[in-house]
Amino acid sequence: MSSSASRRFSRVLFSSASDEWSTPEDTYRALDAEFGFIDDPCPLGGDFNGLMREWGSPCFINPPYSDIGPWMEKAWIESQAGKLVVALIPSRTDTKWWHRFAMRASEIRFIPGRLKFGGAKTGAPFPSAVVIFGATPRDKEVGE
Repeated sequence: MSSSASRRFSRVLFSSASDEWSTPEDTYRALDAEFGFIDDPCPLGGDFNGLMREWGSPCFINPPYSDIGPWMEKAWIESQAGKLVVALIPSRTDTKWWHRFAMRASEIRFIPGRLKFGGAKTGAPFPSAVVIFGATPRDKEVGE
């Protein structure tokens, strides 16, 4: 790849220029094994607006990072209705949406290192976190 093509690729991959990056398979499999997801209201290439419908529970979201605020707000709202929502998001602790919504989560898991999304050859230029809204299966076991 030429240096100019490499720079263009990096600008798209390492920015909000594209939201078309799939969840790393091993990350999703581990979370699905723990939570047993029945819904993904924002699938890659989805042809519907997941913000406009009720979410199933437990659900997984890897929201579009270019417009993450509304997805985090919806995750919070759904959790207040008793839903369990697990979100894979950039660990952008300096943003308003992080403080308004992520900090209200039941649990925040910071992922060590950098995830490789989709077919990327290198890790993302940002750290990631798994943010869990609502009661987790472990919380229910403790409370029973």
